[in-house]
Amino acid sequence: MTLLRASCPSFEGKWRAYVSGPLYDEELLYVHLGEFASHLVDLMVQGQVSELEAVFDAIERLYVDGDLHVRRAATVGLLEGIQNVSAGKTAPEGFVRLLRPQAMRKWQLLNDAWNGDIEAARQLDA
Repeated sequence: MTLLRASCPSFEGKWRAYVSGPLYDEELLYVHLGEFASHLVDLMVQGQVSELEAVFDAIERLYVDGDLHVRRAATVGLLEGIQNVSAGKTAPEGFVRLLRPQAMRKWQLLNDAWNGDIEAARQLDA
């Protein structure tokens, strides 16, 4: 979360409010990533996209430098979170232009897996 938070200064206030809330649990990384995904979708909906380039650079770093656990969290916790949170607010495909190579590959695998492609689902962990 440190890398992602550093890439998106506008999230800091929401993060502080979130961690001070009664339901915050430091161990719930996927919930934290969901909060971040929700913030990114809100930025897109509001047309406040100036930070998104840096955010997606940071996400790509998670794929390039991270271990399996980090890459899985980036895919399932963050990219899939963006796709799910976007529903009803904005077209998730609006984020595609921001994706870097590894994130783009995982984004497409998520789409394929949701469309029933079992091999794509298996590749999500690769």
